[in-house]
Amino acid sequence: MNRREMLRTGGNILAGLTVFGTAAAHASDAFTGAAERPRKKILAIGAHPDDNESSCGGTLARLAAEGHEVVSVYFTRGERGIKGTAMDEAASIRTQEAIEACRLIGIRPVFMTQIDGGCEIVPERYQEMTDLIMREKPDIVFTHWPIDTHRDHAICSILVFDTWKKTGCFFDLYYYEPMMGNQAQNFHPSDYVDVTDYEEIKRKMCYCHKSQGPLRWYDGYHIKMMEFRGMEMGIKYAEGFVRVWQGPSRELPGLK
Repeated sequence: MNRREMLRTGGNILAGLTVFGTAAAHASDAFTGAAERPRKKILAIGAHPDDNESSCGGTLARLAAEGHEVVSVYFTRGERGIKGTAMDEAASIRTQEAIEACRLIGIRPVFMTQIDGGCEIVPERYQEMTDLIMREKPDIVFTHWPIDTHRDHAICSILVFDTWKKTGCFFDLYYYEPMMGNQAQNFHPSDYVDVTDYEEIKRKMCYCHKSQGPLRWYDGYHIKMMEFRGMEMGIKYAEGFVRVWQGPSRELPGLK
């Protein structure tokens, strides 16, 4: 049995297409009957402005188009992310870039109070994450894969996971991959979303982050990642996720 056959029989497709062989169908076909399905609350929690957009922006755009409530949470404001720029000024620039990216697909941005390059795992930070989760009451959360070369990414992931456990695993938790091979390590998706029809809007979201030189990381990493995950599904572009298997359900809402 080759890898594609294994995925057909064993892999979950978050794009929700019940027959793997039809995975290349247009998103509009997959959304047939969407009006009858309940609206869900989706959080993406990334360490920095641009993490959510680059790692699961296509999925967020697709879920927003499906009519679900999508919130993009930023652990920090990217304070140390613009070389030669004061932290306050960099935070202001990167905050506005994130707001513009969210506006493109009509989702809500939320900013936490960790500091770029100085993220902490201390009781006060656990409480901040718990307060956020309990206030938003999500059905699904996307966040960083914990095995990551960027310390802020790993800390964000740990705080989300621990909060998920502390609050009784009441939401479905999925990990995403930023910069496959460069940041996320040993990442093997359990689930995929077909984002073929959403690559263009994902690119525009990422290119809102002008201060970060998106030509380098979007064209250098993320388009290649989507192509590679797409090959695993037999389609053009996909985003891969790892689901933590203790949540209340086994699939994304609406995408079936």
